[in-house]
Amino acid sequence: MSYCVNCGVELDASAAECPLCNTPVLNPREFEQHALSAAEGSRPALAPFPGEKGQVETANKKDLGILLSMVVLASAITCGVLNATVFRENLWSLAVIGACAVLWVVMIPAVIYTKQSAYISLLLDGAVVAVYLYMLTFMTGGSGWFWGLGLPIAVLVTAMTEVLTLCIRRLPKSFLTVALYLFTAAGVLCVGLEILIDRYIDGEISIRWSAVVLVVCVILDIALITMLSRRRLRNAVRRRLHF
Repeated sequence: MSYCVNCGVELDASAAECPLCNTPVLNPREFEQHALSAAEGSRPALAPFPGEKGQVETANKKDLGILLSMVVLASAITCGVLNATVFRENLWSLAVIGACAVLWVVMIPAVIYTKQSAYISLLLDGAVVAVYLYMLTFMTGGSGWFWGLGLPIAVLVTAMTEVLTLCIRRLPKSFLTVALYLFTAAGVLCVGLEILIDRYIDGEISIRWSAVVLVVCVILDIALITMLSRRRLRNAVRRRLHF
C-alpha cells in the first residue's frame, strides 16, 4: 500500500501518477537502476530525492553577539534619551539601563566570548546585579536597603553559585551527586537569606521558615548519601528512574 507524497491519497499499485494531483509516482528502489542506465547513456536518471545531503549554514556567534549587543545598547540609549528629554519626572531609565547591562553580561559566555571561564562568568553576573541594585537606589531615594540587604544577598547568591559550580565540575558527577549538591546548596542558601532578611528588618537573627527547608534538604541528603554508599541500591534506583 502506497500513498502520494504530495496529497496523501492512497495509490493503486500500478499507478504511474497520482489520480488527484498528478504527482509522478517514483519508487525509491528504482533509483539505482535509473542511475545505472544514465551512466550507460541509455536514458536520463530520474532521481526521486536529492543525491547529496544539504546543510543549512549555521549562524556565526560573533555576528549574533554583535546584533544582540546593538539591540541592548540601542534600548539603553533610547530609554536614557527619553528620560532626559521627555519623561523627566524620575530616573526610571536607570532600571532599563541596568537591566540591559545585566542581560549583556549574562549573554557574554553564550554568544560573545564562549571560552570565558564559568567562575568568571558567575562572578561578573553577581557584580553586575549588585551594580544594578545600586542604580535602583537613585529611584528609591535611599541606599540603606542596598547596603543592608541587597548587596549581602547578591554576595551570598554569587558565592553559593560559585561553590555549587565548583562541586559539580571538580567532584564526582552523576545524577545523584548533582542532586546532593543542589539540595545542600538550597538548604544553606535559604538559611542565609532568612538570616540576612531578619537582621535587616528586625535587627536580630532568627531561623524559622528556613529551618523547615533545611530539615527537608537534610533528609533528602541523607537518602542520597545512603543510595550513593550502597551499590546495589544505587543501581536499583537508576534502573527504576531510567538514568
